[in-house]
Amino acid sequence: MATLSGFFGFLAVLLATVGLYGVLSYTVAQRRNEIGIRMSLGADRLKIVKLIMGDAGILLAIGLGVGLLLALLGAKAASSMLFGLKPSDPVTIALAIAALGAVGTLASYLPARRAARQDPMAALRDE
Repeated sequence: MATLSGFFGFLAVLLATVGLYGVLSYTVAQRRNEIGIRMSLGADRLKIVKLIMGDAGILLAIGLGVGLLLALLGAKAASSMLFGLKPSDPVTIALAIAALGAVGTLASYLPARRAARQDPMAALRDE
């Protein structure tokens, strides 16, 4: 049962990672003209990456906050299934937040880097 639960947990993390990357890539693609205008007006690649990473960081912080709240509320209901753990184990929660933060940061950095490398004229001609 533990192996099956671990497999489904890994599958859930994989799907969440792919979904997060897809949403962020789509968001960056929608802002392609804006990024092209910013780059043609003098914004360098680092500023573009910071802009996209900042927006993604706000979404990540909101998601982690709401997720933490729901996890703490759901842990009370699932306390009978937690063997060897307390419902609000701080080490487990900290590791989960760190892992999700790392995945969110990486999933937002890749589209940001790709957007910063685009040619501003191609982005402006695209519309």
